[in-house]
Amino acid sequence: MNEQEPAPFVANCTDCGERKETATPNEIVEFYRRHRSLTGHDVEWEYADYGSAGKPPDYADLKSVVFELGETFEDGVPLGLVTAAMGERGRTVSETLDELHELRMTGHVWEPKDDHVSAF
Repeated sequence: MNEQEPAPFVANCTDCGERKETATPNEIVEFYRRHRSLTGHDVEWEYADYGSAGKPPDYADLKSVVFELGETFEDGVPLGLVTAAMGERGRTVSETLDELHELRMTGHVWEPKDDHVSAF
């Protein structure tokens, strides 16, 4: 990523203004985890480039978003893309990760590898 090209993934903390620009979506999730552990603040998405996955349909429910995005990813959808898609629906990273945890515990989604999810 150079100075002229905008970062494909950008998120921020609305409480303190901390901002993260990165080349991969899961780095936003890592930023959220670090920031939350230090400050207790949540993180919201500003921008996400879905690339070859294409922008997800306007489904309101998380499981449908995971299922649709999963069509493009063999080893599961990166958590960062899932949280970005739900961010467009007004959800914070924390809210999305909490709901994903519930879906995993009830068997609706699974984690084929770390920080990637797939829906049944």
